[in-house]
Amino acid sequence: RALPLVRERFVQARLLLVGGGPQEPRLRALVEELGLGDAVRFTGRVPPEKVSRYYALVDAFIYPRRSIRLTELVTPLKPLEAMAQGKLVIASNVGGHRELIRDGETGFLFPPDSPEEIAAGIVRCLEAVERWPAIRQTARHFVERERSWSAAVRRYQDVYSEALGAVPVAAPIDEQRPKHEQADGQ
Repeated sequence: RALPLVRERFVQARLLLVGGGPQEPRLRALVEELGLGDAVRFTGRVPPEKVSRYYALVDAFIYPRRSIRLTELVTPLKPLEAMAQGKLVIASNVGGHRELIRDGETGFLFPPDSPEEIAAGIVRCLEAVERWPAIRQTARHFVERERSWSAAVRRYQDVYSEALGAVPVAAPIDEQRPKHEQADGQ
């Protein structure tokens, strides 16, 4: 429902829906109802080994989660995957997304539950094309710095150390292991 509003400003905007599921027939009917057959492509289910092909085709990933208890509490992985690959992320301003995205810095946020707000968020991103390289780079650095396995382990080390009454470990995991035990590039 947001796409016609986006196309009022960006006529060439297209939507690629990767994946499939029980809502696909309903979405296909909506595309026909809205007259968007030329602007929307459905891939159906995609094998995991082919997903990266679709990532390469897309300028921005849109995650319009509704504001419900689950989305306010659970941080999704899909936006992180897109950010790690240097892709733009446009997402609803719900708890899980707010953990990952700083509006205008690492992606774009829009108020949830409204096609008009989704469209406004997409248009805001498309109007900021000159900032895309910086946003992509900042988002990728955020993932590398804050959401890598070593960063996650470091946070857990500190929690467990505190729980055990020990002093939290300051150095990253790899710096604590002897060099011969460290995996190359990990």
